[in-house]
Amino acid sequence: MGANRKRPPDPASISGPAPTDPHQPDAQRPDAQRPDAQRPDVAPDGYEVTEQIGHLLRRAHQRATALFQETLADPTLTPMQFAALMKLRDAGLLSQNHLGRLTAMDPATVQGVIRRLEERGLIVRRADATDRRRTLLALNPAGAALADQLVDSARTVSERTLAPLDPAERRTLVQLLKRIG
Repeated sequence: MGANRKRPPDPASISGPAPTDPHQPDAQRPDAQRPDAQRPDVAPDGYEVTEQIGHLLRRAHQRATALFQETLADPTLTPMQFAALMKLRDAGLLSQNHLGRLTAMDPATVQGVIRRLEERGLIVRRADATDRRRTLLALNPAGAALADQLVDSARTVSERTLAPLDPAERRTLVQLLKRIG
């Protein structure tokens, strides 16, 4: 061989499993026992974290949150603040505890959300006349106006989030999420 040509490596010097014959029937191939044999990023036991429901829900949530932040008419509202604002719009006067239950927020989270909405001048807070331990919340005129103004952009958020799905898939996804939520 000339000085500029490389020799092919000696098969005995190559580390790793012996190459399989692509013409060999699949059942006789050494890697035929592993369904993930073509995916070196999957553990031998077949558990793939990126295929698990928690991971997929987190990724969907990240996408929905990003679309929310770029689409909602008020980019300073968080999804939790938006949920509280809209629930107060729909229900009227609510206790802080009840608002938390309706929006799936724990007491510490709802307290922070309410504080921030109050600081923005969107809600009023008052003691319950029949139970001094309860705090009642309602939208003030500025909060009601903002909530009404956000409806169209909130619908757009939902449309953009579900855009990859056809109408039947959208309905199915929403129904399934309601069942597991």
